[in-house]
Amino acid sequence: MVIGLLTLVSIPTVTGAALGVSEQRKANERKVDARRMAKFNIDIQSTGDTEEDEQVHGKRIVLRDNKVYLDDPQPSNRKIPSHTALAFYIDYPELDETKHLKRGLGLVTTISDDPPMLNWIYADKDTHELKYGNRSQSVEHVVGPWDWADEETTITLEEKHALVAVEEEDGSWAVYFDRSGDELEEVLEKQGKLDNAFAPIVFKRCMAEEP
Repeated sequence: MVIGLLTLVSIPTVTGAALGVSEQRKANERKVDARRMAKFNIDIQSTGDTEEDEQVHGKRIVLRDNKVYLDDPQPSNRKIPSHTALAFYIDYPELDETKHLKRGLGLVTTISDDPPMLNWIYADKDTHELKYGNRSQSVEHVVGPWDWADEETTITLEEKHALVAVEEEDGSWAVYFDRSGDELEEVLEKQGKLDNAFAPIVFKRCMAEEP
C-alpha cells in the first residue's frame, strides 16, 4: 500500500517535469525557427587566387529571367537590372507524392518588391543551374535540404559546399550546383560550356537590416 501511494504521489511530479521539458524543447525550436526565418542577402566568397576567383569574390546573389546570377552588391553598378535576393529558410511544402523524399528546409527569396513576391531557389536536376520558381516549377528539382554551417554563416545544399560560378557567353556569372562532384564537366559539356571560365564559390549569409 505504501509503495502504491508513493507511486501515485510521484506521478504529478514526473508529469510536470515531462511537460516542462516538452515546453522547453518547443521554446528552443521556436528560437531556431525564428533564426532560420531571419532574412539575409547572399554574398560570395572565393578562397582561390585565380583571375576568375577575383572576379566573383565579394559579389552578391541576384535574380533575373528565372536564374541565379552574381553581380555587384550595389544595384546602381549593375549593367543588367536584377533583383537582389533576400532569402530565408523554411520547410519546403512537399506534394503528397514527394513527401517521402523528406527534403527538409527550402530556401525562399523575394523576387520582386512591387508587388512583393516570393519563390524557391533550387538546382535544376538536368542542367544543375540554380534557378528560382514557385512550387510547381521547383518540386521536381533539387529544392533542398538547404542549411547552414560555420556558426550559421555558410549556406549549404544537400550538406555540400559545391556551388560554382560559371561565366556565360554574355560575360555574366551564373551559379551551378556541382551535385555530381565532377566540377560540372558532364553538364557543361552537354551545354557546350566546357571551356567557359568557372570558379568554386561559397554562399555567405549577410543579415539584412531591419526596416
